[in-house]
This record gives sequence, structure tokens and C-alpha cells, in this order.
Amino acid sequence: MERSRSVITLTSDFGLKDPFVGQMKGVIFGINPEVEIIDLTHEVSPQNIREGAVILGLSYRYFPKRTVHLAVVDPGVGSSRRPILVVTEHHYFVGPDNGLFSAVYKREADFLKVIHITAEHYFINKDSPTFQGRDLFAPIAGWLSRGIPVSHFGEEIEDFMTIHLPEWVSPREGVLEGEIMYIDRFGNAITNIPSDVLAPFIQGDERVRIVLKGRQVPMKRHYAEAEDRGLYCLINSFGLLEFFIYRGNAAENFGLKTGDMVGVLKI
Repeated sequence: MERSRSVITLTSDFGLKDPFVGQMKGVIFGINPEVEIIDLTHEVSPQNIREGAVILGLSYRYFPKRTVHLAVVDPGVGSSRRPILVVTEHHYFVGPDNGLFSAVYKREADFLKVIHITAEHYFINKDSPTFQGRDLFAPIAGWLSRGIPVSHFGEEIEDFMTIHLPEWVSPREGVLEGEIMYIDRFGNAITNIPSDVLAPFIQGDERVRIVLKGRQVPMKRHYAEAEDRGLYCLINSFGLLEFFIYRGNAAENFGLKTGDMVGVLKI
């Protein structure tokens, strides 16, 4: 049987104006010309580690087993923060030890290994002060996609860095609280409230209020079901509660931002 092609995804806050993404791809192809590179996104808000962590957490499971996810949102580039390789049951992650993989740590806690990358002979330039995405992380991802064992890159660590990614809470009976964790380019506001948690609140004949910024928001099944340009919510294809305006930008029109609190109340 023919071996499946290796896959590397790229996630960064680099944008596409500068040659950064292209240079990283050049390094990877120089090591493994047969690899398939997929741009997940290069539009993470500049230096926004939390946003990058959320995007990775929403995305990585849609890729084949053994995919290498190379992610660089790295305001500490050139400092003493460590380059790491994260190993889960089915995926690999390469990037800085700054909390960027926090959503992965949470979801993959049962099968998780974090390696401090110290094998400098794989680097293009071990002293790279401003572009370790090209000089450290890209070559590691390239060699990993060639089948180099993870043990060749460094030693396992336990003190890897995490950042706080808020979860929904139910502080008292009949009340569910969450928050907006990501706003997409259409201005849709995605929350951290999953459908399986929300379901008991919206089943049967019980009346429910979904409240955002003091406003009660009606729930719909899909975007086009909205009757007007008002603010509505639905369960999106990630299985999360999302606020939207049909053919409009909810974030701009209603001043929504990440961290805004959401309440679900039985009445």
C-alpha cells in the first residue's frame, strides 16, 4: 500500500504582506519536497496568543493522523522562552512555549508529551533573534514530517507554559454563564458554551433567556432564519453558541468583543 502523504499545517500572525510565510514553506520543502503544506490561517491578531490557541483548538482534529501543526504567534521571539514539540495520540505541534497550545493540552491530557527542542543541528540558525519560525520551527516540522523520531529532538518537560482559556460555568441552578472567545472575519461572535451543555436549557417547554450585554437574544437554527438585521444566536458547526447578524457584522454593529459575558437563564 502506498504511504499517505505527510501534512503540515501553518498557523501564524504573520499576514501575507511580508515574505515570512513563503520563506517558512521554502525551508520545509527543502527538507521534504513531498510534504503537503496547508495554511490554516496567517491572520491571527498580531501577538494574540489566546486567539491563536482558540483557533488551533477548534481546528486540529479535522486533519489526518500524524499531521504536524506548526504554529507561530510569538511576541517573545529571541528570548529565553523554549521551542517545543507537543506529541498527542494522533497529532504533533511545533512552536513556542508560550501557551499557544493550551487548548491542545486540555483536550489531549490523557495522551500528551511535551518536548523541549534542543537538537540544534536541525536548526538553520540557532541564534535567530527575530524569525525563529523560519530558522527553528520550520526545519523541525520538516524533519518531523520525514519520520524523524520525536526522541531525537530533545527531552520531555513537565513545566510547559499554559494560558487561561475560560470555560462555561454554572454558578447556580438554572443559570449558565460563558463568554465570547473568538470573533471571525464576518463579525460572528463564537462563545465557549457547547451545545451539549446548552441542550438541557433549551429542551422541552421551558422558557429560556439568552442574554448578551444586557440584551435578550433570540435563538435560530441557521443564519437565513433571522427575520431582520437584529442580533440573533445559534449553535454553529463547531457545536458552540454563536451570535450573528444575518448578512451583517454583529461585532461591529453591537460592539461585541472577546471576553464579553453571556448568560443563559431558565425563566
